[in-house]
Amino acid sequence: MVVFEWLNNQLLKMQWLSDIMTWLVEDVFGLPVSERIGGSIHFFLYDTIKIFILLSVLIFAISYVQSHFPPERTRKILGRFKGVGANIVGALLGTITPFCSCSSIPLFIGFTNAGLPIGVTFSFLISSPLVDLASVLLLASIFNWKIAGAYVVIGIILAVIGGTVISKMKMDKYVEPFVFQNTAAQETDAPKMTRKDRLVYAKDAMLAIIKKVWLYVLIGVAIGAAIHNWIPEDIITAVLGQQNPASVLIATGAGVPMYADIFGTLPIAEALVGKGVGIGTVLAFMMAVTALSLPSMILLKKVVKTRLLLLFAGIVVVRIIIIGYGFNALGPWLI
Repeated sequence: MVVFEWLNNQLLKMQWLSDIMTWLVEDVFGLPVSERIGGSIHFFLYDTIKIFILLSVLIFAISYVQSHFPPERTRKILGRFKGVGANIVGALLGTITPFCSCSSIPLFIGFTNAGLPIGVTFSFLISSPLVDLASVLLLASIFNWKIAGAYVVIGIILAVIGGTVISKMKMDKYVEPFVFQNTAAQETDAPKMTRKDRLVYAKDAMLAIIKKVWLYVLIGVAIGAAIHNWIPEDIITAVLGQQNPASVLIATGAGVPMYADIFGTLPIAEALVGKGVGIGTVLAFMMAVTALSLPSMILLKKVVKTRLLLLFAGIVVVRIIIIGYGFNALGPWLI
């Protein structure tokens, strides 16, 4: 346990980096980190560098693994399962695709076009931006393994339930007809990749994702630094604290209009927890941003009809709210 705790602190939480940033801010800049300006600079530098280091390493590793699961192979795997089992596999496969919600929609179209059940593709669509291996390790680096594990479990459950409900309601007729074109197209095997090909693929995927999310990470860290050092705790707890029965509703509503990857929401979540906001309220905010962002809803509206879009959004919102209040009640066992 001692070794694990040391590895967790040094490799994931990067305590060594925090110490270096403290030295830089206090000894070089001459600003105490216990005060607002120094604390904000320390928060911004430490979280930004830590997230980009972890993001680069994790996305490279995950993309290398993902190179073994191209869309053709993923579709074949999903096609072997039926019923709820297929939804579970679809949700689990979504966890190895480090995409934002907008990037997941083209894969959703491809899977539906290939003839996979609509419920299974929706389980994938919910899971892919919500839960991935990189987010698990980043959550553990900022909070702890209990919270990271809880986030994964509820994310997968949300994806399975959402896809299952849509499947049971037989909503295929509310998908735009063009999505089903060429469902009888001849299957083609994915080209075989050498180890060098996989390394190049992983590097390119890492760079592509970094280019896509870097701005959101910086914005998220800046907002987190402001919350952590400039907004009084009593104001935040009055709005989002557990004594406010509407805190989860407010957090969910605030998350929907935003567009950010989970990596951009983590610094905000870290700052909110530090101000005493319930873990369920924070998780509700993160899930609303990643699974129900307004841009992704606009893009999804191009491939599904209004009734299915509203059903999808309604299922996700209701379950996010239930999860938020449930985890607020269980918070003392997670922090």
